[in-house]
Amino acid sequence: MAEYANNPKAGFDYEILETLEAGLVLEGHEVKSIKTGKASIKGSYVKIVNDEPYLIGATISPYQPVNTPKNYDPQRSRKILLSKKEISTLIGTAHAHGLTLVPLKIYDKKGRLKLLVGIARGKKKYDKREAIKRKDVQRTKERGTFEE
Repeated sequence: MAEYANNPKAGFDYEILETLEAGLVLEGHEVKSIKTGKASIKGSYVKIVNDEPYLIGATISPYQPVNTPKNYDPQRSRKILLSKKEISTLIGTAHAHGLTLVPLKIYDKKGRLKLLVGIARGKKKYDKREAIKRKDVQRTKERGTFEE
């Protein structure tokens, strides 16, 4: 399973409660571009418009800039493919509990590109400070310079 793009900031900014695997509606040259590593989902999010989920803010650079269609927008909204049941649960949890939908990574599964979507709750500033503190302590322990 190859991973083509990930969102490392998501784990720091959000507390991931649940994950869903979804498909993406892409054009042919976008698939090639993603497989060559020209995709970024940093700062992107999932929004539900008219009961259909969309990936917004993801950047997929042109595969071959010379051969790319003139009207191609690298940051266009891309439809996410989920079952009706999954979409209804997403709508219910996102609206009821004030949760956000965050794309975590784009990867390959049996020749198809998949998007891992996380149902997440935003961390407070003090939670982020705790995470930084834990990382620093862990890092110093690994170096062997930790003194209690």
